[in-house]
Amino acid sequence: MSSEPVTATAVALRYDGTGAPRVTARGRGEVAERILAIAREHQVPVREDRNLVQLLALVELGDEVPAELYRAVAEVIAFAYRLSGKGPPGTPPGPHA
Repeated sequence: MSSEPVTATAVALRYDGTGAPRVTARGRGEVAERILAIAREHQVPVREDRNLVQLLALVELGDEVPAELYRAVAEVIAFAYRLSGKGPPGTPPGPHA
Protein backbone atom coordinates (compact mmCIF):
# COMPACT_ATOMS: atom_id res chain seq x y z
CA MET A 1 0.00 0.00 0.00
CA SER A 2 1.38 3.39 -1.00
CA SER A 3 1.80 6.11 1.60
CA GLU A 4 1.95 8.88 -1.00
CA PRO A 5 -0.85 11.45 -0.69
CA VAL A 6 -3.31 11.52 -3.55
CA THR A 7 -2.92 14.71 -5.56
CA ALA A 8 -6.04 15.94 -7.30
CA THR A 9 -5.84 16.26 -11.06
CA ALA A 10 -8.45 18.11 -13.13
CA VAL A 11 -9.03 18.71 -16.83
CA ALA A 12 -11.58 21.12 -18.30
CA LEU A 13 -13.09 20.56 -21.73
CA ARG A 14 -14.99 22.88 -24.01
CA TYR A 15 -17.35 21.61 -26.68
CA ASP A 16 -19.09 24.09 -28.93
CA GLY A 17 -20.89 21.50 -31.08
CA THR A 18 -18.35 21.47 -33.91
CA GLY A 19 -15.26 19.34 -34.21
CA ALA A 20 -14.01 17.54 -31.12
CA PRO A 21 -13.98 18.94 -27.59
CA ARG A 22 -10.84 20.88 -26.67
CA VAL A 23 -8.81 20.83 -23.48
CA THR A 24 -9.11 24.32 -21.99
CA ALA A 25 -7.49 23.80 -18.58
CA ARG A 26 -5.52 21.13 -16.77
CA GLY A 27 -3.60 20.92 -13.57
CA ARG A 28 -2.69 19.10 -10.39
CA GLY A 29 -2.90 20.03 -6.74
CA GLU A 30 -3.86 23.64 -6.14
CA VAL A 31 -4.43 24.27 -9.86
CA ALA A 32 -6.82 21.30 -10.01
CA GLU A 33 -8.66 22.56 -6.95
CA ARG A 34 -9.03 25.99 -8.60
CA ILE A 35 -10.36 24.42 -11.82
CA LEU A 36 -12.95 22.52 -9.77
CA ALA A 37 -13.85 25.62 -7.76
CA ILE A 38 -14.43 27.63 -10.93
CA ALA A 39 -16.58 24.82 -12.35
CA ARG A 40 -18.72 24.74 -9.20
CA GLU A 41 -18.93 28.54 -9.16
CA HIS A 42 -20.32 28.51 -12.70
CA GLN A 43 -22.50 25.43 -12.14
CA VAL A 44 -20.52 23.38 -14.66
CA PRO A 45 -21.15 19.66 -14.18
CA VAL A 46 -18.12 17.76 -12.85
CA ARG A 47 -17.55 14.08 -13.44
CA GLU A 48 -14.87 12.08 -11.69
CA ASP A 49 -13.03 9.56 -13.86
CA ARG A 50 -9.44 9.09 -12.76
CA ASN A 51 -8.39 7.07 -15.82
CA LEU A 52 -9.87 9.52 -18.31
CA VAL A 53 -8.37 12.52 -16.51
CA GLN A 54 -4.91 10.91 -16.62
CA LEU A 55 -5.21 10.49 -20.39
CA LEU A 56 -6.69 13.95 -21.02
CA ALA A 57 -3.96 15.55 -18.90
CA LEU A 58 -1.51 14.48 -21.63
CA VAL A 59 -3.36 16.56 -24.26
CA GLU A 60 -1.88 20.00 -24.89
CA LEU A 61 -3.98 23.01 -23.89
CA GLY A 62 -6.16 24.13 -26.77
CA ASP A 63 -5.84 20.81 -28.61
CA GLU A 64 -8.80 18.67 -29.57
CA VAL A 65 -9.38 15.44 -27.70
CA PRO A 66 -7.76 12.59 -29.68
CA ALA A 67 -10.06 10.21 -31.57
CA GLU A 68 -9.11 7.35 -29.24
CA LEU A 69 -10.90 9.14 -26.41
CA TYR A 70 -14.05 10.21 -28.30
CA ARG A 71 -16.30 7.55 -26.79
CA ALA A 72 -15.24 8.28 -23.20
CA VAL A 73 -15.54 12.04 -23.71
CA ALA A 74 -18.94 11.62 -25.41
CA GLU A 75 -20.12 9.88 -22.23
CA VAL A 76 -18.92 12.86 -20.19
CA ILE A 77 -20.74 15.29 -22.49
CA ALA A 78 -23.93 13.18 -22.27
CA PHE A 79 -23.54 13.18 -18.47
CA ALA A 80 -23.30 16.99 -18.47
CA TYR A 81 -26.35 17.32 -20.71
CA ARG A 82 -28.38 15.03 -18.42
CA LEU A 83 -27.38 16.99 -15.31
CA SER A 84 -28.34 20.27 -16.95
CA GLY A 85 -31.68 18.89 -18.18
CA LYS A 86 -30.66 19.16 -21.81
CA GLY A 87 -30.41 16.57 -24.51
CA PRO A 88 -29.37 16.19 -28.10
CA PRO A 89 -31.24 18.31 -30.67
CA GLY A 90 -34.76 17.00 -31.23
CA THR A 91 -35.20 15.46 -27.79
CA PRO A 92 -37.65 16.85 -25.29
CA PRO A 93 -36.18 18.81 -22.34
CA GLY A 94 -35.85 17.08 -19.01
CA PRO A 95 -33.91 14.14 -17.59
CA HIS A 96 -32.65 11.63 -20.13
CA ALA A 97 -31.60 8.07 -19.51
